[in-house]
Amino acid sequence: MARELTLVAKIEKAVGYIRKKSEVKPQVAVVLGSGLGKLTSLMTVDAVIPFDKIPYFPQSGVEGHAGELVLGKIGRKRVALMNGRVHYYEGYTMQEVTFPIRVLRALGAKKLILTCAGGGMNPLQEKGDIIAIVDQINLTGDNPLIGPNDNSLGTRFPDMSQPYDREYVKLAEQIALEEQIPLKKGVFVGVAGPCLETAAEYRFLSMIGGDIVSMSMVAENIVAIHGKMRVVGLAVVTDLCLPDALEPASHKEILKVARATEPKLTQLVFRLIEKM
Repeated sequence: MARELTLVAKIEKAVGYIRKKSEVKPQVAVVLGSGLGKLTSLMTVDAVIPFDKIPYFPQSGVEGHAGELVLGKIGRKRVALMNGRVHYYEGYTMQEVTFPIRVLRALGAKKLILTCAGGGMNPLQEKGDIIAIVDQINLTGDNPLIGPNDNSLGTRFPDMSQPYDREYVKLAEQIALEEQIPLKKGVFVGVAGPCLETAAEYRFLSMIGGDIVSMSMVAENIVAIHGKMRVVGLAVVTDLCLPDALEPASHKEILKVARATEPKLTQLVFRLIEKM
């Protein structure tokens, strides 16, 4: 019986395959969430690789996620861009969900921009707002670092006092001001999904300090910090989750709001990459 490959060996195989398709060594990596895939139009593209061609990469089956790795340049910066992601609720383990982040780091990226669509729980938020994430709460019930730790990938007990880089948050605020893009700050709550929350759950998440909730990003952030990457998190408020005025939401409506906000987010991320 063949022995299961180690995580490091799987990363090496994925990196080896990608290197055959592109020699780009990314400085910055970007993960684009639901309905937020147009940043690729601003890239000088060297290669587009479907997730299903990369060894051990999980496959996304959610509408709004193209499922491809794009390598090239944005301005003068070398970039690896994940157009789409997979989610814990699709049945993958946390280690599988975060495997692409491990690969992006192994390709050379030391800076990471995570984006997603989420539900706004702060009464000062509106649909279409862009939120710069300043901290996070992991309520997925799991952690991608559970299990044996490989010290070559990161320390056993990574410090999470600054999950989102404070200097880059300030930079995002400066760029947003220059571009006249409204930008708010908030605490991100990661949940397992796939169902949207009840009014009581939204009330609870707000009470413990959450401003925006989604079913992605938290685990990716943990693995990125484990690998000593500097992380920026940007979330689009696609539905309002105020317990006393809660209205039904649908994935179709969430995608509609995300796509309407996409030009502003794309411009913000484009400028951010230039200055990181």
